[in-house]
Amino acid sequence: MTQFFGFLGFNPINCVNSINSINSTNPMKLVVHYLLLALIFLTSCAIFRYESGYAVASWYGPDFHGRPTSSGEIFDMNVLTCAHREYPFGTKLKVTNISNNKTVSCLVNDRGPFVEGRDIDLSYAAAKEIDMIGTGTCEVRIEYAGRDTSYIKEVRYFSSTGPFTIQVGSFREFPNAIRLKTGLGLKYSSVYITEAEIDGNRFYRVRIGRFQVRDEVQDLAKALADEGYGVFITSCDEKI
Repeated sequence: MTQFFGFLGFNPINCVNSINSINSTNPMKLVVHYLLLALIFLTSCAIFRYESGYAVASWYGPDFHGRPTSSGEIFDMNVLTCAHREYPFGTKLKVTNISNNKTVSCLVNDRGPFVEGRDIDLSYAAAKEIDMIGTGTCEVRIEYAGRDTSYIKEVRYFSSTGPFTIQVGSFREFPNAIRLKTGLGLKYSSVYITEAEIDGNRFYRVRIGRFQVRDEVQDLAKALADEGYGVFITSCDEKI
């Protein structure tokens, strides 16, 4: 499925960073860029909410059971959930197997799939409901069925001085950080991982962007929080 930002040729990070290069004495250029940035963020929050259509589904199960999803929830392969590249977390989808007309309702709480040519990853339980375990993949129809708004998060702040960055997750296991980074990379650029040691424990932090002024980072952080990511704004560290 074509990603919205790629289709338009825009990227939120690039739009924000481009503002840094504009001479602050030219207010009209600043106004135009901020309006464009706001339009992109608003569109990214809304355009996929009511989209229905045909897609290729796959499923995932034991290899990821018990691991954190991109939303922060622990993946349970026996619960009716799914991973999608664009829909906000908490989106309810009705998925129908075209070959047998079997239907399942599931909740988006993860990002993926990461294999070219696939559009949605169903949990083992959801895939079993529409009888696609054996085939591995199948053509489905996806219909939007609402959203659980409890997935919308608030932006937190842990620094008042720049440069700033947005932290989306922190993990003890490096593969979990890589998985979140990969999921964010489906839509956002400038995603990186930093390493920190606290009380003898090593953590891998997944972060986005580098911003000189706090006002510049707030719009992107708010878009991520509305999408369902638990984020906070903090001081920027070097990436690894």
